[in-house]
Amino acid sequence: MRTELAVDEMDAGSVYRLLTATVVPRPIAWVSTVSADGRDNLAPHSFFTIACAEPPIVQFTSVGRKDSLNNVEATRQFTVNFAPEPLFEKINETATDFPHDVDEFAAVGLVKEPGVRVKTARVAGSPVALECVLHSTLGLGDSTVVLGRVVHIAVDDAVMVGGHPEITKMRPLARLGKNEWSMLGEVHGLARVRHAQWLERNAD
Repeated sequence: MRTELAVDEMDAGSVYRLLTATVVPRPIAWVSTVSADGRDNLAPHSFFTIACAEPPIVQFTSVGRKDSLNNVEATRQFTVNFAPEPLFEKINETATDFPHDVDEFAAVGLVKEPGVRVKTARVAGSPVALECVLHSTLGLGDSTVVLGRVVHIAVDDAVMVGGHPEITKMRPLARLGKNEWSMLGEVHGLARVRHAQWLERNAD
């Protein structure tokens, strides 16, 4: 038995709540930007993923027109800061609908550090920063997909093990439905099976 729902018979808010409750967990792009007149901005966006590996491009979606989107369009730069568990409450606070002239770093008490390849400030307490230049934007209904080419990656040595970021040290946050968040649970390693191996395993 399933509950069958015709999307074209539902209101937009109900569809949004259903999608965000079922497309889970979602990684968080903690996006820092700077306005044309030099004002820093910081906000979390939970519609976020890798769009391309070569060239390296990440994407986040601005639902509605927000300061992050306005600033990216004005300066063509942004930084995705990793959203770690220890900064849980700070990340949530930066989602507050502050007036556009408010610097969220200062408002919630986060330390900044300068970018290397972009003018956008980074969150000093975040273990990873992906500095990006704007590749393109795509308008879709009430939202805008922002694609950024990654030009510089900064990783805190404290989360590196054998030259690779270690997930249990990074401690990522993710968004779920409603006001729910998730933290890192059990981690399982499982290598991809090659076709030849699959054939051998299933020979009998």
